[in-house]
Amino acid sequence: MSDCGCHMEAKNGAERKTLRILLVINGVMFFVGLVAGILAHSTALVADSLDMFADASVYTMSLYAVGKSAYHKNRAATLSGIFQMTLAAMVVIDVIRRFIGGSSPESEWMMIIALLSLIANSYSLYLLSKHRQGEVHMRASWIFTQNDVIASFSVIIAGLLVTLFNSRFPDLIVGFGIACLVVWGGIRIIQDARRDSMAQL
Repeated sequence: MSDCGCHMEAKNGAERKTLRILLVINGVMFFVGLVAGILAHSTALVADSLDMFADASVYTMSLYAVGKSAYHKNRAATLSGIFQMTLAAMVVIDVIRRFIGGSSPESEWMMIIALLSLIANSYSLYLLSKHRQGEVHMRASWIFTQNDVIASFSVIIAGLLVTLFNSRFPDLIVGFGIACLVVWGGIRIIQDARRDSMAQL
């Protein structure tokens, strides 16, 4: 096998290992965050957990694309972006539902679970830092994980504000903000994949 072939195989192996670890982390935190968000009546926590689920799907698609053609990598990135925006729409619906129907978010649970998510997302971002300048499927993972760190930190702030003002609105505002962040991330990676496709023509 040529040196180039060995290098590519090592690169693909490193990507697969990183993505598998990220998939496990996000899968676990999705279930933890979703259950906690439902029990704590927190839109922000539910939004953060759905963001984790969306990222798990991104890592799955990226894992599928490792070692495949540029077409498959661009397609995986584009589908990841579309899926992210779909889940963001679900979060907006939940925000509207809770705004109309009322909610009583439990700030302590919000902050505890969001802190766990922040630790998990920060570690994921560290693992991805070696691949952030890679091909489009890995850049997609980097972009979405950056958004995860911001989202988790925002939920902690929302929990503090819920306690400080004894109001549910910080929870709803942050939930909506996370949805907007996810949409923006989806748009960015779709544009990135499109630019990558055009460059290969």
